[in-house]
Order: sequence, then C-alpha cells, then structure tokens
Amino acid sequence: MTEKSIPKSMAVTIMEREYRVACPEGAEQDLARSAEFLNKKMKEIRATGKVYDVERVAVMAALNLTNELLNQGHSPQVNGQAIESMIEKIDQALAEK
Repeated sequence: MTEKSIPKSMAVTIMEREYRVACPEGAEQDLARSAEFLNKKMKEIRATGKVYDVERVAVMAALNLTNELLNQGHSPQVNGQAIESMIEKIDQALAEK
C-alpha cells in the first residue's frame, strides 16, 4: 500500500492579498506563474474603473480566462477540467478572505 502524498500549502499574492493554496509537490513554479497571470488579469479589470470589489473582479477574470481557454480549441473535457480547477482555486482563495 502506497502512502498518499499530502499536498503542500503555498502562499500566493493576488490583488495585494496573500492566499494559502494547496499545491502538489513539484508544481510550485506553475502555481506561482498562474497566480502572477491571474493577478495581472484582475488588475487589468480593476483598472477599467468599472469593477472594484475583489470578488466581482475575480469572477470577471475567471469568465475572461475561461472564454480565452474555450476559444483556443482544446477539447471540452480538458477545458471543463481546467475550468473546474480554476473555480475551485478561486473559491478557496475567496473563502480565506
């Protein structure tokens, strides 16, 4: 019987807030890049002056990123898995605020 590896927790900063996010070993760099990309997208949305609330900015960023992902031509199953993962991470981050 193999022992299940416990995901590590890693701190990421998005919109000047720090969030602790579960991260599988070896995926730290990918998570950091994802957080930086999301932070950039959220700041772009906030800079439009139309949306200020962090939760609404996060939802708008998720919708924009989902749209971009769906329009890249990936299979719906892969897109669905990626979207579910993004939604889960956003939910976790918002729950910590």
